[in-house]
Amino acid sequence: MGRAMAASLARAGHTVRAWNRTPEGARGIDGVTPVASAAEAFAGEAVITMLADDAALEAVIVAGGLLDRAERPGLHIGMSTVSVALARQLTAVHGRAGVPYISAPVFGRPDVAEAGKLNIVAAGEAALLDRAAPLLDAMGAKTWRFGAEPVRANAVKLAGNFMLISAIEAMAEACALTQGHGVAGADFLDLMTNTLFASPVYKGYGASIAQNRYEPPGFGLKLGAKDVRLALQAGEGAGVPLPFASVLRDNLIEAISHGDGEKDLSALARVSARRAGQS
Repeated sequence: MGRAMAASLARAGHTVRAWNRTPEGARGIDGVTPVASAAEAFAGEAVITMLADDAALEAVIVAGGLLDRAERPGLHIGMSTVSVALARQLTAVHGRAGVPYISAPVFGRPDVAEAGKLNIVAAGEAALLDRAAPLLDAMGAKTWRFGAEPVRANAVKLAGNFMLISAIEAMAEACALTQGHGVAGADFLDLMTNTLFASPVYKGYGASIAQNRYEPPGFGLKLGAKDVRLALQAGEGAGVPLPFASVLRDNLIEAISHGDGEKDLSALARVSARRAGQS
């Protein structure tokens, strides 16, 4: 995702320096200059972070001491999918360091990022969102604003991913049901994704399920499991029960234990098929 987003910024005429924890990940991007350290990238008018999880982002930004350096960015746009707890922590530490911060996680798979058509969920002070708009516009089809507190964007992102994974689970169980009565899952999904559920999530993940096509991953199953775990934590913190998220968590753990963790999130469907004796 980060590679595609950096490329979109460069195509829009922005000067982009990129750092990746695995160095080759920042190389070979048209118009983008790779740098050797996070500190080199964490400077300039704005910095964008797109890292895999809480541990990675905290290690790079907080433990890495980037906010303690003399040279710091004019704005930090956090676009990673992280916990609401870390979002609050980042808001606080940036405030103490005097570095403006907004949250702007995204919806969209790598192909959508490559086309610069992401849906971006943004929250932060209005003036900061206005400053970030040219960058966000270069990467996304639309930026959806959710108020002045950065954590709100992270809550929206986790809630959206919870819905997405729920849709995959619903398709998986429904396919197992129809197949149990002699109807091919692919035929059932063809009907559903062109009528009642003719939307990108159902069409995209439904096609993967119908074709048993789970590699290469567009959205990794392990990352989906991480997001469900973060949604449960966010719910507990706000006193909001998420009973179906608990079901998803257990099913994702089962998928990972059967070796599907590195596959696409749609491989969650293999759990229902296996339980029904269909695989």
